[in-house]
Amino acid sequence: MKTEVVHQLTATFEGHAQQTESGVEYWLPRDLQFLLGYTKWDNFQNVLTKARTACDVAGHEVGDHFADVGKMVELGSGATREVDDVMLTRFACYLIAQNGEKAIPPIHKYEDKS
Repeated sequence: MKTEVVHQLTATFEGHAQQTESGVEYWLPRDLQFLLGYTKWDNFQNVLTKARTACDVAGHEVGDHFADVGKMVELGSGATREVDDVMLTRFACYLIAQNGEKAIPPIHKYEDKS
């Protein structure tokens, strides 16, 4: 993989990192979904499920890397409601990328072809 591509992907990924008030770094799956080229949330949820399984099989506590949380979103009417979300660690993001569909352009395009 070319160095400039690695730098671009890293900058894009790091640019979506967020932090809790206590400084814990995390990513949100809906951000990662688009970074990895998924247009449908349902398709991406399948990848999340595979990544959670991979985390468990690797002997890690799934809840430590995939923390289920809720967040408030504004609806078109101006009202708000809570939706489910997940705070992902860097390791969780790695597992998601590893379990993604190879036919999705951002994943396939940057696969190591060596």
